Amino acid sequence: VQLVESGGGMVQPGGSLRLSCVASGFTFSLYAMNWIRQAPGKDPEWVSGINTDSSSRWYTDSVKGRFTISRDNFKNTLYLQMNSLKPEDTARYYCARVPLSSTVGFYPRPSRYEYEYVGQGTQVTVSS
Repeated sequence: VQLVESGGGMVQPGGSLRLSCVASGFTFSLYAMNWIRQAPGKDPEWVSGINTDSSSRWYTDSVKGRFTISRDNFKNTLYLQMNSLKPEDTARYYCARVPLSSTVGFYPRPSRYEYEYVGQGTQVTVSS
């Protein structure tokens, strides 16, 4: 199993970034997926989740209305469109595979250690 994130970078407040996570080594369409993030010196945070067929999406309150999670099961890719970025969004962002035991796909666990598979992360820095 591999999860490879990309798309991070440095952006000014109010800017946008689109993160991608390419999955391999498993049947991507069978698993709900999450984005989690962690900033230096801070606790990890669950950001967003999406179920297998994209019919349900969930967000932490601080990103609602600004971030959009999506997936392409044909391309085995998870996305996170981030708009109106704020300095407090600065963190390393990870995609994570939700366990099959989470039957509806809602799994708002913040720590990478609560997942069997997590990518290496991509850094997002929001600064003027």
